Amino acid sequence: MRIEGKVAIVTGASEGIGAACAAEFARAGARLSVTARSEEGLRKAAPGALIVPGDLTEDATRRRVVEETVARYGALDILVNNAGAGLYLPSWSAPMEEARRVFELNLFALLGMVQLAVPHMRARGGGVIVNVGSIGGKVTLPWLTLYCAAKSAVGTLTEGLRMELRRDGIRAMLVCPGYVQTNFQRNVRLGQPPEAMLRRRKMAITAARCAHDIRRGVERDARTVMSPASGWLLAALAGLFPSLVEARLAAWNGTA
Repeated sequence: MRIEGKVAIVTGASEGIGAACAAEFARAGARLSVTARSEEGLRKAAPGALIVPGDLTEDATRRRVVEETVARYGALDILVNNAGAGLYLPSWSAPMEEARRVFELNLFALLGMVQLAVPHMRARGGGVIVNVGSIGGKVTLPWLTLYCAAKSAVGTLTEGLRMELRRDGIRAMLVCPGYVQTNFQRNVRLGQPPEAMLRRRKMAITAARCAHDIRRGVERDARTVMSPASGWLLAALAGLFPSLVEARLAAWNGTA
């Protein structure tokens, strides 16, 4: 898809990958609508965009984002579902209310945005849904099990949407970021990442690099974007040698 002139919503756009996507799509000529809880963060990240602050786990916020976008621009062509948060606690001991919150934001808020956006895209005869998952949706990371479970569900949902909406000319693209330089670790609901992961910060890519990969994925009609592309190697190794990969990840987590 050619992005210039298209109307795009970016969620979780006040910082990190979302803010970088807002900047990347703006440079490509998109007409932007951005949302996140922090109005101040949105204004810094996306000057000139339509800003609709709020909590996306609330139905009223999701409806307001889509309705105000269509009212301002008269259309909706691209939805970048980026909003999300993690939980660094073992799944067997995490409070159930926190587990539900992880799924509410990472999966159900995303689905809610899709359900509101699709009718407008169908009326236009096409569009693109970009769902930001995680490498953890392909390879479970034991320090982020519940987050990975939610992102795995995002991947399955994206595959289903791709088939469901094929006749309507609407494409669905899954994005699987790896380790990205953002405030993700500071914004987790509870818990701390293992030391083994903290030592690998220098290997992280920038949010701008990830946003570039997402923009290029939209332009070239990609099905799945792994950012960085080396994430495909980890996914392949997990498929070919699951016991070895699981043992290594368990060791990083301090559980083996």
